[in-house]
Amino acid sequence: MSELIQYAYELVDNYERTVREELGVISRPTFIDNLKESLKKLIESKPDVTKGQVKKIVELTFRYYLRALVEPGEAVGTVAAQSIGEPSTQMTLRTFHYAGVKEFNVTLGLPRLIEIVDARKTPSTPMMTVYLDEEHRYDKEKALEVARRIEMTKVENVTDTIEIDWYENAIIIRLDPDMLEDKGLTREDVIRAINKSRVKGKAEPSPDDEYAVIIRLGTDATLSIMDIQKIKDKILNIKIKGIKDVNRVIVQHRENEYVLVTDGSNLAQVLQVEGVDPTRTVTNSIKEIEAVLGIEAARNAIVNEILDVLENQGLDVDVRHILLLADAMTWMGEVRQVGRHGIAGTKESVLARASFEVTVKQLAEAAVFGEVDELRGVIENIIIGQPIPLGTGMVTLLLNPQALAKRQVVKATPTPEAHGDES
Repeated sequence: MSELIQYAYELVDNYERTVREELGVISRPTFIDNLKESLKKLIESKPDVTKGQVKKIVELTFRYYLRALVEPGEAVGTVAAQSIGEPSTQMTLRTFHYAGVKEFNVTLGLPRLIEIVDARKTPSTPMMTVYLDEEHRYDKEKALEVARRIEMTKVENVTDTIEIDWYENAIIIRLDPDMLEDKGLTREDVIRAINKSRVKGKAEPSPDDEYAVIIRLGTDATLSIMDIQKIKDKILNIKIKGIKDVNRVIVQHRENEYVLVTDGSNLAQVLQVEGVDPTRTVTNSIKEIEAVLGIEAARNAIVNEILDVLENQGLDVDVRHILLLADAMTWMGEVRQVGRHGIAGTKESVLARASFEVTVKQLAEAAVFGEVDELRGVIENIIIGQPIPLGTGMVTLLLNPQALAKRQVVKATPTPEAHGDES
C-alpha cells in the first residue's frame, strides 16, 4: 500500500472519530468502507493527486454526509408519502407501447404505480426481460433459438384453417407452412402434441395434403354438435411447445447484445431454459419474484419498478423515499400492500387501525381479544389529544417529586435601575 493511500485511510479514520466523539454521529461502516475504496481507486488512477487534495475530498465528503443525515424525530414516513404522492398526481392514465414494439402494450403511469403498492398478484401487462448467456447474447440466430424455446406455441398459432367433417366424424386442420417454419416445428410435432393431450380423438397425417392433420373422433354416436365444437376449441388450445403464460417473445438489440422481451411471465421456468442468463433476467411481477427469488429480491424489484414508472413520466423523486416504502411493504417477510389488507391493517395500535377503515369492526375485534393500545404512534396520540412522538414530542422528561419538594425559591434582588435614580 502506498504512503498516500495509507494517509487517506488514516485521515478517514480521524474524521470518523472526530464526528463520533464531538457530534455524537456514528458513521455507517459501509460509508467508511466505500469512501476508502473510492480514495484508493482515485489515487491509483491519478498518481499526481496531492495530500492536500485528498484532505479536501475527505472533508467535503464528511460535510455532505452530515448534511444528508435526517434529524432525530423527523417524520420520514410522512415526507416519503408526500414526496411520492405529489408527483404521482401528474402521471398519465394511459397504457404505452413498449420500447417501440407496437405488438406490446405495457401499463405505466399511475395505474402501474397502484399495481405495485397494492401488491397485485398478477400485473395487468406481465412481461419479462430475458438476458442471454455468453454463447447466445451476441448471435441473433442463437437468440432466436432461445426465443423459440421460451415462446408458448399452441395449435391455433400454426393453424391456417380448421373444419369439421360431419360425415367422417373428424376434425381436419390445415397447418400454415410459414408459421411452422417460423416456430421451428413440423407436422409430426403437432400430431404428437395432440395425441399426448387428453382431448378425445386420435390425430394422424392426411394422405392428401402434407400440411393437413386429421383428428378422428371415432364412431361414438353420443357426441353432439356442441361436444364436437368443444373438442375443436380444446384442440386449438393444446400447447405444442414453449413455456406456459409466455405468449410472445421479441428479440431486441440493446447495448451490443441481444435481449428477449416477453409478453407474459413465468420466471421460474424461464430461468431453467438453456441459454438464459439467470443472474440478470427479470420480470415486472413482484409476487413472482418473491416466490422464486425471495423477499430481498422482491424489495429491490419494488424499488426498480417504482423508479422506472417515475422516470418514464419525467418525475424526479429521491430514491430514499422509495427505499422506505419498499422496506415498509416487505419488512414482515412477505410483500404486503399499502392498505387495510396490508400495512395499514396490521398496525399494532387499535386506534390507528380503526382510524383507517371499517372502524366498528376493528374496535369490536380489539374488545373481543382484549387488545391494549400502547399509544406509541402518531394517529393514536392525536385521537386522545397527546403530543405525538415526533420532533420535540419524542422527548419525554421525568420529574423528581422529592427534589421538587425541596426546591428553594430565590427572590431576585431589585437593582437601582428598576426604581430609578433617586439622587
